[in-house]
Amino acid sequence: MSGLSPTQRLGAPAIMFMVVAAAAPLSVMAGTAPFALAVGGLAAPATFLIAGAVLAVFAFGFTRMTRVTRGSGAFYTYITLGLGRRCGAAAGVLAVVSYNAVQFGGYGLLGAQFSAACEAFTGARLPWWVFSLAAAAAVWLLGRRGIELSARILGFLLIVETVLLAALVVAVLGRGGHDGLGFTSFTPQAWHGAGTFAALGIAFMCFMGFESTALYRGEAVQPDRSIPRATYAALAFLAVFYALVLWTLVQAVGETKAVSVAGTDPTAMLTAVVDGYLGKWAVDVTHIFLVTSIFASQVAFHNAINRYTRSLASERLLPRALARTHPKFGSPSRAGAIQSALAVLVIAGFAIGRADPYLQMTIWVSTPGTVGILALQCLASAATIAFFWRRVRQPKTATVAAAATILLTVLLALVIDNIDLMTDAGTVTNAVLLVVPLAASSASPSPCF
Repeated sequence: MSGLSPTQRLGAPAIMFMVVAAAAPLSVMAGTAPFALAVGGLAAPATFLIAGAVLAVFAFGFTRMTRVTRGSGAFYTYITLGLGRRCGAAAGVLAVVSYNAVQFGGYGLLGAQFSAACEAFTGARLPWWVFSLAAAAAVWLLGRRGIELSARILGFLLIVETVLLAALVVAVLGRGGHDGLGFTSFTPQAWHGAGTFAALGIAFMCFMGFESTALYRGEAVQPDRSIPRATYAALAFLAVFYALVLWTLVQAVGETKAVSVAGTDPTAMLTAVVDGYLGKWAVDVTHIFLVTSIFASQVAFHNAINRYTRSLASERLLPRALARTHPKFGSPSRAGAIQSALAVLVIAGFAIGRADPYLQMTIWVSTPGTVGILALQCLASAATIAFFWRRVRQPKTATVAAAATILLTVLLALVIDNIDLMTDAGTVTNAVLLVVPLAASSASPSPCF
C-alpha cells in the first residue's frame, strides 16, 4: 500500500459503510418500511428481497463500466460512453438534481425525529426545522473535513444501529412473536395488486445511493476489487437485513394486525415493538440512534453528491468553480458549501409553509429523486448494452444489462403508475413531482429528451 496516493485510503468495508449508512437501516425501519407495509400489505418484507435482486442484476454491468471509466462522473460517464454525450449531459444534470432531492427530503425526517427525541428526554418541544438547520450545518462541517473522518463516524454509527436491530430480531424470535411465527409475507398469497407494486417502489427508495460506490473510486484501495465487493456487499446486506427486520416487526404485532398497526402510525411501529420486547431503556436508545442513523445518511449522501458535482464541474457541465477542493482536507468543499446552502433554503421554505416534515417534506421532496435515479439506472443499463455489445464485444455483460434494463423499466413504470399511493397527494401535486426529473434532464446544455 506504500504506492497509494494520500487520498486512496478506503477499502471495500469503508466504502460499504458509507453506502449502507446512506441507506440508514434504523430510520428505514422507523418510518419507510412500516409505510411500505401499510401500503402493500404483508408482502412488504419480500419486496426488499426482490428490489435487492433486481439491483444486483443492474450492478453486474454497472461495476464493469466502472472499471472502464475509472469511476469518473458515474452515471454521466457511463451514459455518455454508451448513448452519446447528449444523453450523458442530461443524465449528469438529472443525477445532481435527484441525489439532492433525496438528501434534502431527509432533513424533514431528521428534524421530526430529533424534535421527538428532544421532547422525550427533556420535555422541551422545539420546532423540527431548528434541528434540521443545525444538522445541515454539522453535515457541511463533516463533509468539509474530508472522507476519512466521515467514514469512521458512519462506520461506528452503522454498527450500533445494526446491533440494536439485531437485538430486537433475537428478542422477537426468541419469544415466538405475537401469535407464533408465520411466513405469509414470502408467499404468493400476500400479493394483492397495486398496493404491493407501490410497496416495491418504496422498497427501491430504501436502496437509493448504493451505486455511489463508484464515486469513491479515486479514494479507494485497489478499486477494481474494492468497488464491486463494496457494491454487492451493500446490496446483499440491505436486502436481507431490511426483509428480516420488517418481517420481525410483522411477527411482533401479529400477521392479522400488522398492516393496520403500520397504517395507523408508521413512525410509531418500531418504538412500540422495541418497548414491548426490549423495554423502556431500549426505546431511549432507539430515539438516540434513530437520530444518528438519519444524520449518518445525510452525511453519506452529502459526500456522494459533492463528488458527483465535482466530476461534472470538471467536465464543464457545471461551473468550474464547483470542482475546487479544500487546500488542506482535499474535499470538494466548494460543492459542499453550495449544496448545504440549498438544503437550508429548502428547509426554510417548508418551515415557512408550515408543512409536515415527514409526510410532505420527506416524501414529496424525495419522490422526484427516486423517480430520477430509477430513470438513470434504466439509461445506464441501456448504455451498458450499447457499450459492451458494439465497442468491447462482451455479449455476456450486454445480455445481463439487457435483463436489468427490462426489469428497471417495468419497475419505473409501476412507480409512476402508483405514485399516488406512495405520496398520498393529489393529482396536481403528483404531476408536479413527476415533472421535476423530466425538467432536470431537459435543463442540460444538450437534453436527451
